[in-house]
Amino acid sequence: QVELVESGGGLVQAGDSLRLSCAASRRTVGSYTMGWFRQAPGKEREFVAAITWTSTYYADSVKGRFTISRDNAKNTVYLQMNNLNPEDTAVYYCAFSRQTMTVPSDINSWGKGTLVTVSS
Repeated sequence: QVELVESGGGLVQAGDSLRLSCAASRRTVGSYTMGWFRQAPGKEREFVAAITWTSTYYADSVKGRFTISRDNAKNTVYLQMNNLNPEDTAVYYCAFSRQTMTVPSDINSWGKGTLVTVSS
């Protein structure tokens, strides 16, 4: 079991940037996938971005604006979010999977989430 703790959420204005962090309780290198999902009020949880040992992939809605990265020495994954807009407002959840991740059912461990609010 991997415990995940997110940080970095907050209230920003449209066009601003924000960086989320996710610290894992143990090493998650190798064939594992780390990533982020988000859930807006009244909507289902949706995939945002993921990173494996060799690649990254993104939801179309954030491609070109968000960047996912990892620091293996710190067991930490980051999500750099640029040019934020009100549609990005959601609770952002860090996620761990022993396979790829594109839907919530792929996930083996979740963080508790961090709220990102983007005002217009």
